[in-house]
Amino acid sequence: MALARDRQPSLLRRAGLRDAGDDVDTARIAGAMAYLRTRGRATLHDRLHQVHLALGLAVQAGLAAALAWIVSHHLLGNPQPVFAPISAVGTLAASVGQRLRRTVELIVGVAVGVFLGDVLIYFLGTGGWQLGLVVTAAIVLTTFFGASVAVVIQAAATAVLIVTLSPSTEDLELPRFVDAFVGGGIALLVTAILLPLNPLRVINRAARPALDLLAGQLDVCAQALRDRDRGTAQRALDRLRENKEELATFTEAIEGAKETSTLSPARWHRRSELTHYAEAADPIDRAMRNSGTLIRRSVTMIEDDEPVPEPMPDAVAHLAEAVRLLRHEFAVGDEPERARERSLRAVSEAGRAYDQGVGFSGSVVIAQVRTTASDLLVASGIEQEDANRLIRQAFGDKEKPGGSPAEQHAAPKPPAAPPLG
Repeated sequence: MALARDRQPSLLRRAGLRDAGDDVDTARIAGAMAYLRTRGRATLHDRLHQVHLALGLAVQAGLAAALAWIVSHHLLGNPQPVFAPISAVGTLAASVGQRLRRTVELIVGVAVGVFLGDVLIYFLGTGGWQLGLVVTAAIVLTTFFGASVAVVIQAAATAVLIVTLSPSTEDLELPRFVDAFVGGGIALLVTAILLPLNPLRVINRAARPALDLLAGQLDVCAQALRDRDRGTAQRALDRLRENKEELATFTEAIEGAKETSTLSPARWHRRSELTHYAEAADPIDRAMRNSGTLIRRSVTMIEDDEPVPEPMPDAVAHLAEAVRLLRHEFAVGDEPERARERSLRAVSEAGRAYDQGVGFSGSVVIAQVRTTASDLLVASGIEQEDANRLIRQAFGDKEKPGGSPAEQHAAPKPPAAPPLG
């Protein structure tokens, strides 16, 4: 007991020391927990946004599966219409913009699988090793002829069904062909006639994450330049580098919209409006990449303690606002005049910053403001040559030779912008 009493103060002291240590780490732990809570909210928001994007596809797939089953079972007399709904869902689950191609691939894959399955069953019979041989032959043959992954998978799957079900199910081949036609055809019918999605709405939803990401990180970079906060600028760069998913979603939505406007008579009147988005995809991708260079050089500017003229953060902030205006004006169908004006204002501010004097990395930032603004002008529908001329005018022709030698060497020339599309 005495020994226990002797140990108690020591244990309490150790506990007290741990409490003191916890007090020291309270700020760090609180910061970590706040980050996790923010991340959790952002993840939930992202997931809800993905559900919102997929809702139209889910309804289309459900309707197509139901109709495929009804047609195959009630109209064509198939007692077990399994393949028709599978084909319908498989067609709609293809990458948006490739559904017509997926239907053809389904039919070709079924043909190859049925052919190989029947031939090898006729000569070799059925069994485990025959099944393995049929699948191997289907994959090798379709790969040799340069078929897509979808054709390869469909041929192998159909061969498996033929080998495994033929002993117990007679005349399986013809229903498999018919179901492939029925499922793929009904999927296209739902997409084009019964439940065509609004292509502009699909694109607007898909474009929002990509353009918001670009605008948001440019805003963060502008504030980091004002505060000379290297860590904040680096985080903006890291986040912008994670843009592959947003760009892929945007590009896929454009392809899907073009497909819908081609197949669906109800959406034919949208073709001219879709042209803006279709032509904007590449320059927006370039704006993303050039903005990445801009932010990376901003990080270096801060690290090297180069001068940051007051107009430079304003130029970057104007770029961010130009991106937001471009998204808004595309969404409402307006001519993107305000986005163009804000892009040129960003270049004008960059010209003022250049006049006040910048270092090497600063001159690269100036060049990237010009280049990104040019990308945004092209995305807004202006020809590349006209965009370059407007950029030079807004900048003030600072690169034009002239004046005394002292004036020519007063500040370094901004590096030439990378070639644009």
